Amino acid sequence: MNFAHLFEAAMLVCFGFSWPLNVMKAYRARTAKGTSLPFIILIITGYVAGITAKIINGQFNYVLAVYFLNLAIVMTNVFVYIRNKALDKKVEAKNSLKITANDIKNVVEKEETMMNYTNSLDEYIHKPAVTAEKKNAVILMGGSVDREIPVSNLAKEFNFNFDIYNKSAAKLSVANANDYFQKNIASLEPEGILLHIGESDIQLFKSDSTAFDRNYLNLIESIKNCNKNCRIALVSIENPANDKSVNLMNAHIKAIAAAEKANFISLENARLWNPEATKTSSAFAYNMGLKIRKPLRDVAEILYSWAFHNIKSNTTETLVG
Repeated sequence: MNFAHLFEAAMLVCFGFSWPLNVMKAYRARTAKGTSLPFIILIITGYVAGITAKIINGQFNYVLAVYFLNLAIVMTNVFVYIRNKALDKKVEAKNSLKITANDIKNVVEKEETMMNYTNSLDEYIHKPAVTAEKKNAVILMGGSVDREIPVSNLAKEFNFNFDIYNKSAAKLSVANANDYFQKNIASLEPEGILLHIGESDIQLFKSDSTAFDRNYLNLIESIKNCNKNCRIALVSIENPANDKSVNLMNAHIKAIAAAEKANFISLENARLWNPEATKTSSAFAYNMGLKIRKPLRDVAEILYSWAFHNIKSNTTETLVG
């Protein structure tokens, strides 16, 4: 028996015994705080060096196997660290949303200039018969103006290969949106949702923007709890008067969208959107039997360009939720 190899193996076992416990502790902690990635990488480098030395010297024995075992356990810590780091980012995004000066400066998201969309309101006078609402649909959740958008008719015209329902409500605000969602939408388990809310919360935002952010984040959390894979798009508040408070509110909405990995839809160029340009491709995909769901940005372009040309032009209201 080679006692040198035996003692070397014992040393490795003593060094490596704590790593499985460290992996379990880190996994249960669900946070990367207190864990040093450079230290773990340094240990991995040491084991790789030891294994390399063994191979160069032709020492293929049980000691080499212990080196590989320890290396595998230490590398598991790296994967747990990466997973915990992702969990930390998600918690930080929800609990401490920060609106930076750069967010506010870039509040207006520029859209590409397109041709005008000019359909007649007469085409949408007759609303479809009420049918049972199905799960896994796309939902439009906005305010009083949004209620007038004929989503069913537009869905047929543009060959949406999914169900879409208008669940907007008058005077909907971020303060009551969560309760409204739970009572009227959650049971549908939507696979996509367009949120266009905020007009009723301008005074709340001016007095307590943190409460505004918290209410919005609570709504998004409820949506994700209902369907973790739900596509979410946050629609800005139109601001033709360039009101500073509305600009700042839109900056907060955009930052929330970024933190929650949701789409942010700016209405600044609603009059320039041209859904007609997508009709040909939509019809082709429909006729070919393709089942690719239309991006929420395209859905918003179709719905709100219709609203701009057929609602706003005939009223003094603005496209706000």
